[in-house]
Amino acid sequence: MTVNEIPTLSLSDDVELPAIGYGVFQTAPDETVAAVTEALRVGYRHVDTAAAYGNEREVGDALRRSEVDRADVVVETKVWASDYGYDETLHAFEKASAKLGLDQIDVLILHQVAANLFDRTIEAYRALERLLADGRVRAIGVSNFPVARLERLMDATDVVPHLNQVELHPYHSQPELQAFHRQHGILTQAWSPIGGITFYPGPWGDDRRSVMQDPAIGEIAATHGVSPAQVMLRWHVQQGRSAIPKSVNPDRIRQNLDVTGFTLSADELARVDALDTGTASGPDPEREFDERQLFPIPEPEPERSGGWGPRNEAPAHRGAQAQADQQPEA
Repeated sequence: MTVNEIPTLSLSDDVELPAIGYGVFQTAPDETVAAVTEALRVGYRHVDTAAAYGNEREVGDALRRSEVDRADVVVETKVWASDYGYDETLHAFEKASAKLGLDQIDVLILHQVAANLFDRTIEAYRALERLLADGRVRAIGVSNFPVARLERLMDATDVVPHLNQVELHPYHSQPELQAFHRQHGILTQAWSPIGGITFYPGPWGDDRRSVMQDPAIGEIAATHGVSPAQVMLRWHVQQGRSAIPKSVNPDRIRQNLDVTGFTLSADELARVDALDTGTASGPDPEREFDERQLFPIPEPEPERSGGWGPRNEAPAHRGAQAQADQQPEA
């Protein structure tokens, strides 16, 4: 497979990214380098990380070790709520760029709404606008924002988010949010695109059904001779979304990108759409943040040096490892 087989999506500012990216949520730092290296080797050209994942430094290490040109890879990361505020978010960019080994980040987004801190959230987004204007980031956006929060943010700022990364899989497809995105030129980006959050351990209930084991998905997969995961990723691709699957298993890393050899019919797409339950499996995006969620994101390690390609800063600290009950999947 070649990377050119994966469709390319254009953000509203003309930044382009492949429809399928590679995510590193809950990937331990000591596994991240090998996993990202393998993902790049088999053709991924979009890597999604976050300050709260604690593995930005290792993502940067893998990027730097790869033989892929810097210009060919879209690097996306997220600012955690403890770094919200105008000056704080500008500094969060400095921390992230140093850990990644980049002086320009392709996509930088706010990780959470942080409902009880929304004034700081708005100031954080204004800092993203400044970084965009200065050319230090190429695109900006948000994650886990429902429609009402997007409206409030857009009323208070100038740049419409280029993307919104949200929980989105067949059991939670958020059609109203997707329609709002289309209306305003916001790319829908799916975390948990193959429904991983429906079977992850955590404080979200023991009665969840795994979308991977859904009979309708299984029947469609059998028809095409592919896996349930490939069916769901093809569903995202054909409907024009950005999807961020994650795995550290080399076979599944490769399989998740191999979704161009079959096409879902209109009936099959409709069958997948019909699985929506209207209920999220992850935490409430509107939850308030307390001291437990507002853990500090560590500073870079100054003794590390070297960068990736012509745009470089010193990659550094592992960061804080987000706990599963603080931030699922994205």
